[in-house]
Amino acid sequence: MKSGKIGLPAATAVGLGAIIGAGIFTLSGSAIALAGSNALLAFVLVGIVAIIIALELGELGSIMPDVKGASYSYVYKAFGSELGFITGIFRFVSYSTGISAIALGFGAYFVNLFGLANSTVVYFSIMLIVVLTLVNMRGIRKAANADLGLVIIKIGVLAFFILFALVLATHGSTHWVTGFVTSQSQKGIGAIFDASVAIFFAYSGFQTISTFTSRIKNGAKGAANAILLSVIISMVIYILVIIALIALVPANKYTISADPLSFALSSSNAPRYMSIIVDIGALVATASAALSMILGASRTAYQISADGLLPKIFRKYDKERDVAINGVIISSMISVVMLFAGNIYIIAAISNFGVLFSYFLVSFVVVHFRRMHKNATFMTPFYPYLTVIGIVGVLAFMAGMPKEALIFGVVMALVLLVAYYTLREIEHKKVIKIRLFR
Repeated sequence: MKSGKIGLPAATAVGLGAIIGAGIFTLSGSAIALAGSNALLAFVLVGIVAIIIALELGELGSIMPDVKGASYSYVYKAFGSELGFITGIFRFVSYSTGISAIALGFGAYFVNLFGLANSTVVYFSIMLIVVLTLVNMRGIRKAANADLGLVIIKIGVLAFFILFALVLATHGSTHWVTGFVTSQSQKGIGAIFDASVAIFFAYSGFQTISTFTSRIKNGAKGAANAILLSVIISMVIYILVIIALIALVPANKYTISADPLSFALSSSNAPRYMSIIVDIGALVATASAALSMILGASRTAYQISADGLLPKIFRKYDKERDVAINGVIISSMISVVMLFAGNIYIIAAISNFGVLFSYFLVSFVVVHFRRMHKNATFMTPFYPYLTVIGIVGVLAFMAGMPKEALIFGVVMALVLLVAYYTLREIEHKKVIKIRLFR
């Protein structure tokens, strides 16, 4: 393609690559363990909020198509360096931590496929990160086109898994009805919000598309369509997979784990060939998701540095391959360290804090630019009602986070605030004073 532009299928594939695999192959079992069959409701609720955020990102991308930092850049442009700095670092760490959660899923399915010891999961997780770092270094078009092929494979595997589970359930070999009975600990709105922490991580990857809006055919409109398509397709697939999982194994049997599809198949005495197919599909899915996450992390770090809020080391950029070299390397290094932060649910929750924090501010950025009457080629429908729903939804999901993630988020916010003003003092930057009230 002489123009170097990324088409709608490839752009959508990047979004699907970051979404499908980031959650359904690794955290769907955790969501069921926390909320039982109510995980279906949680997937719908989170999906609705994700669609609202996707629409808002589409609008902001049409106003600022050339920025590479997605939600960070939008906050920076609207509210300045202080809030931009905090949002950007949160988003970068969120991407890098998300890579860790996905890599753990890859490692879990890898050892299951080859019958290796569970203690080796982390080694294969590191192997994935190293390999995909090298792939991202080759450039964005090659990474996006690689994603297109990977997405086709993993959607096919999921479709096969869903069909197998439903056929098995129809023939009465599974707990089709009783499996949807929710235990006492899985009932209530609290359980749904607990599950939402895992589920929101499953949807979080669509923002990756916003980091290269200018490289997509039809610009912001093409990016908005790719974001919406990736979220809607993912939500439909997620719901069907949750139904299939509970059809194979009762909801109260699931636990926090990184390989729920393998668990469901082994527990229902499925043929070995099914486990092999699903394990291979899961390896492809998690690799695809991590590929997209590294892409998003590196371009976010580059943009923060380009705005002068991170050191020049993050600014190294290969224009020919359209890749932020050091951003890729550093984000991958952070993701390796975060592999040791806890189980996959805790790691996903830590990643989610940054995601939700940035999405919360994105809604206010939309309000800001609407008040400024900025020209947008794509606009969020039903404004301001959808925007208000998005803000309330994000706050509700944040309230459902485990204490480890909340503590991490609060401490990190305080550290970043102190760091910002310390660096500002060192650089002798002028203090801006305004009057909020007359």
